Amino acid sequence: MRRTIAAAIALGGLLGAQAFAYPLDGWEETQIHRLKAYDMAKEPLLKRGTLKPGSLWSVDQIRLRLLDHPDFQVPPPDPTFTNVIKSYLGPDAAHYGIAVLDISDPSSPRYAEIRGTMIQNPGSVGKIVVALAIFQALADVYPDDIAARQRVLLETEVTANEFIRTDHHVVPLWSPGDPRVAKRPIQEGDQANLWTFLDWMASASSNAGAAMVMSQLVLLKHFGADYPVSEKEAKRYFEKTPKSELQATFLAAIVEPLGRSGLNSEHLRQGSFFTREGKKRVPGTNSLATARELMRFMLKMEQGKLVDEWSSLQIKRLLYLTDRRIRYASHPALNDSAVYFKSGSLYSCQPEPGFECEKYHGNRVNFMNSVATVEYEGEGQSLHYIAVVLSNVLRKNSAVEHQTLAARIHRLVQSMNPAVVHEPIDAPPENASGAGGS
Repeated sequence: MRRTIAAAIALGGLLGAQAFAYPLDGWEETQIHRLKAYDMAKEPLLKRGTLKPGSLWSVDQIRLRLLDHPDFQVPPPDPTFTNVIKSYLGPDAAHYGIAVLDISDPSSPRYAEIRGTMIQNPGSVGKIVVALAIFQALADVYPDDIAARQRVLLETEVTANEFIRTDHHVVPLWSPGDPRVAKRPIQEGDQANLWTFLDWMASASSNAGAAMVMSQLVLLKHFGADYPVSEKEAKRYFEKTPKSELQATFLAAIVEPLGRSGLNSEHLRQGSFFTREGKKRVPGTNSLATARELMRFMLKMEQGKLVDEWSSLQIKRLLYLTDRRIRYASHPALNDSAVYFKSGSLYSCQPEPGFECEKYHGNRVNFMNSVATVEYEGEGQSLHYIAVVLSNVLRKNSAVEHQTLAARIHRLVQSMNPAVVHEPIDAPPENASGAGGS
């Protein structure tokens, strides 16, 4: 069976264009089915190039890097560091918001920022805010009981319903014993535990997955320790509760956790559901982000300050790439690095002579947003940096632009942290002896 699954995954063209997350050996504690399938097939996937060496870190290798630096703050921008990155952008610099923090040596950090307060719709990057909200809601109900939080994530069975309408993103579907991993959009009636829906939201960037997580967030906020409730009770709650009350509960659940973790909801906010039906059933508000506040989000994660240390670590694991890499994360320069990543795009076109509208090439709006923490250990070099890139460069392939920028930033950080060269140890003199002789 192991060989059958491995061959099916590696040779059957089943992996699509999504970027899947969470460490592969996290199967036991999460029961996210696709982790076990990919773990079984990791050797052929690595050979094929779908998996990268940096995608194979274990759960135990993923840690919060700044727990010993609770007072660390983003330093003022370094002019030289900033100007070098700005030079990569050329005449398009005015259409970017960028923040890059090199904390390879936390005692001597370097920070670059270009239009760090530029406000832009975060697109799917806003799903990291949904993850924060779920973990805050769990902590509120079980403040001193992490085992109970784990139990809710593991044992809560979620059934996809009307909230998913409508989404084109495909997700991996596999059960032990299946000969292959299926890839299709979530359909009404699909069932999985809450961990799996979080994975579908964060990794495959499924809007349907996000909508179901957000609906569960509202239920968790309202019912507290009585959550999970039956499908019948959940349906009654959403249908009978006034929309103004649903909106208040939703916004309290998704916006307030930002401030409680020390973030500014006027600079980073996910204010609405990711599906049309979700917005219709539960009204919200607008969504926005800046490069600077996204940087602070990722930094607080490393410090264990997103809710608490356990929650921060779970969010980091959800962002860890363990499948095909896309956009900013896809450049071969990052192949050997662990990458914790979320991206989002929004583009639209308007009539223009000689212009043909293509994906990520919008001439009206062409938002592309990337958030990435990069870790590398090897060849005498240890790298740890965070990069946030927001762009709205019209008529260019923004996915390629971000990919190219990722390689340049990575090589720049490498150059600022040269590998340690260990001098060879000379053999002791022929007649040398320990102190005191023999």
